[in-house]
Amino acid sequence: MLHIIDHPLIKTKLNMMRDENTDHKQFKQLLDEIASLMTYEVFKDLKVVNKGTIKTPTNCEIDKLRLEKDIIIVPILRAGIGMSNGVANMLPAARIGHIGLYRDEKTLKPVEYFCKMPTVDNPLVLICDPMLATGGSASEAISILKEKGYKDIRLLCLVGVKEGVDKVLSTHPETEIYLASLDEKLNDKGYILPGLGDAGDRIFGTL
Repeated sequence: MLHIIDHPLIKTKLNMMRDENTDHKQFKQLLDEIASLMTYEVFKDLKVVNKGTIKTPTNCEIDKLRLEKDIIIVPILRAGIGMSNGVANMLPAARIGHIGLYRDEKTLKPVEYFCKMPTVDNPLVLICDPMLATGGSASEAISILKEKGYKDIRLLCLVGVKEGVDKVLSTHPETEIYLASLDEKLNDKGYILPGLGDAGDRIFGTL
């Protein structure tokens, strides 16, 4: 259920994001571009369905095609917003939900503080979060969505480690995970190595 999207454009752009000298404007732009490229792989298995007809400028009538699923893009606040923008560039008709989580200082477990989801007929939910570290936030986000009745859920992250992947798949084995890179390990503070630092701070320039 783990997909590592191996593409030279993604590799080179991710390498630039890892550079500590890349400023927040360029970092955000690169993240948009990578997320857009990854979107092709995430949804390549979807079918298209006929939703009527359209007429071309040459006066030909052809089928009007749409995706079989209603896509909902769900960033985990706040860093996930930076990744969801690139996905939305490819899917401008997609609906956007939001999940807010914070880590309890005593239990170190994620706690929900916000969740707002759109209602659609045939949903496929894509959760976006640049970093899959311990996997706690991603697992909790999936649990929250399941409790609200969503069943078809995928997870899109930029970089992750085995610990995070194992955590998500141990609690939600049916969830497909898409990464641009599976990195080496976590350090003693829970940061991904080699990683790219704090994605949220680098996206929004709050270092």
